[in-house]
Amino acid sequence: MAIDRRREAAGGGPGRLPPAAEENGALPPGDAAASAPLGGRAGPSGGGDIQPLPAPHAAGGPHPSLLLLDYDGSVLPFLGGLGGGYQKTLVLLTWIPALFIGFSQFSDSFLLDQPNFWCRGAGRGAEQAGVTGAGRWGGGDLANWTSPATTPASTAAWGTAGPLSNGSGADGGDAPPLPSPPDKGDNASNCDCHAWDYGIRTGLVQNVVSKWDLVCDNAWKVHVAKFSLLVGLIFGYLITGCVADWFGRRPVLLVCVVSILIFGLAVALSVNVTMFSTLRFFEGFCLAGVILTLYALRIELCPPGKRFTITMVASFVAMAGQFLMPGLAALCRDWQVLQALIICPFLLMLLCWSIFPESLRWLMATHQFESAKKLILYFTQKNRMSPESDIKGVMPELEKELSRRPKKVCIVKVVGTRNLWKNIVVLCVNSLTGFGIHHCFARSMMGHEVKVPLLENFYADYYTAAGIALASCLAMCLVVGVLGRRGGLLLFMILTALASLLQLGLLNLIGKYSQHPDSGMSDSVKDKFSVTFSIVGMFASHAAGSLSVFFCAEITPTVIRCGGLGLVLASAGFGMLTAPIIELHNQKGYFLHHIIFACCTLICIICLLLLPESRDQNLPESIADGEHYTRQPLLPPRRGEQPLLLTNAELKDYSGLHDAAAAGDGLPDGATANGGRPM
Repeated sequence: MAIDRRREAAGGGPGRLPPAAEENGALPPGDAAASAPLGGRAGPSGGGDIQPLPAPHAAGGPHPSLLLLDYDGSVLPFLGGLGGGYQKTLVLLTWIPALFIGFSQFSDSFLLDQPNFWCRGAGRGAEQAGVTGAGRWGGGDLANWTSPATTPASTAAWGTAGPLSNGSGADGGDAPPLPSPPDKGDNASNCDCHAWDYGIRTGLVQNVVSKWDLVCDNAWKVHVAKFSLLVGLIFGYLITGCVADWFGRRPVLLVCVVSILIFGLAVALSVNVTMFSTLRFFEGFCLAGVILTLYALRIELCPPGKRFTITMVASFVAMAGQFLMPGLAALCRDWQVLQALIICPFLLMLLCWSIFPESLRWLMATHQFESAKKLILYFTQKNRMSPESDIKGVMPELEKELSRRPKKVCIVKVVGTRNLWKNIVVLCVNSLTGFGIHHCFARSMMGHEVKVPLLENFYADYYTAAGIALASCLAMCLVVGVLGRRGGLLLFMILTALASLLQLGLLNLIGKYSQHPDSGMSDSVKDKFSVTFSIVGMFASHAAGSLSVFFCAEITPTVIRCGGLGLVLASAGFGMLTAPIIELHNQKGYFLHHIIFACCTLICIICLLLLPESRDQNLPESIADGEHYTRQPLLPPRRGEQPLLLTNAELKDYSGLHDAAAAGDGLPDGATANGGRPM
């Protein structure tokens, strides 16, 4: 072909040096096939998913030594990998705060749970002004209120789970019996009261709702308080991620821990709901910085084969906090004491911070070799290693690069890439869909349209959701170990789509048939199917959302890893934010909300095929490394088959064909650019 002949004429023989990478880091496919990946393992078809980097430059050149950039292949083995005692201590220090994070993330279920309430002074047999359960009922729902069958389970739940309280916080004594449903004509008079008594189901004597009487016309303030924490998390993920990539993980962690102590304790001293919601926003902002920096530090400490295991252990520790929250609430009895008890353990993180060093991987990737040298010496001293263990000569190469200036990168640089931005966007959409549709399944299982007596108990609701999340993480460990990151994410997203489509379509069909008297179907059959599909959907969507976050942490380069993690975690926050927004609008638009997310699952299934497989691959360090994380074809190419897409270097050659044709490049008369002849 004309392109090949011009390339050979320019000295592009078999022994030529690889061409300089373009701005997006693309390399010709022939060079990628001829070279081995940087420290990577071969894929199933004989080639790794990471294309090779250009040849290393000499010391003092425009790029540092390739040995120093190969952190997983040279620096980490020199330090002993995860086998070093100091590295194990650091990993343990990233697990312990996960318990405190679990407490904070699930505190809203107790602080802002909407209790049963009735007019104060109406007596023990007074009628309820509203029935609650994760925001199911408001003042406008009472006209359509239907009482579930009174069972021993539901009566016991009301009689024992919820202590009485009132707006002033005084103890109410014995819990009242299960009240009868209100008449339609009494709804306005019940909300005309100026004081109420409350039956709180979460083990607390008083919570935020009963403290400031957030019922009837003020019920909307509960939902505002709920999404104030989520909005703070979203902004925190976006901002602290960029800051951590520029100034380092350790300073951001310190500032966020100190700030969460200040704002968290101030929340417990709130004097009104406006102050509470505002301080919860800042608490969420700081909590996001703690979550994000610990996640990145955990990933950057581990060798390729241990990353997923270490991350899942941290997830299980956070779930332990979720399971322990009801006992903690029952122990505290008051929401202010509970809030203070949740925040005070973050004081221990100050001690952890004094021990925890800056991420060595980030220092090497940003060319801060002077600080990296001191940290390497500190690691070797802690692990009691001898200098003779430096077989590959990391320290001599490091000495040559000490005068190099740091090179820091912001997440906005992703916009100019060719592959990396697509991978991050796909994972952001997956995270948004997974956590957004999770609320749809949870509401279908625990909402008012499904009358399952077991799920009318607060603790049954809470522990059912926690148990599904635990089972989801256990299944994720097995599936990812067999199918890898991309295969596991694809499987869970397919299960989510199936559960959603069956719930939307099949249940409506069953509902139509149940209306016929001779069909043999009843509403209970529809309810059982709804619960089944909801459990499968919650199971799969939780796994899909969590795996999307981990996947993004692996394929995002070290220089912008916190920024990429911030984007995908903020997308997850947007998905979770739909729950309080729908509840704020009294569940209006819920069905359309479910349909939109069901369509998004189908889009995600298609887009997931574009992602690379990162299992057992080295973490990318620079943006060019992230560009070389390319999707491996499902079927190996045939011998001699030409690629369908040209790289940027070849596109430039292709665009210059008219110049070569004008100069006469030896093509036969009538031949086209690709060597064929016109018909």
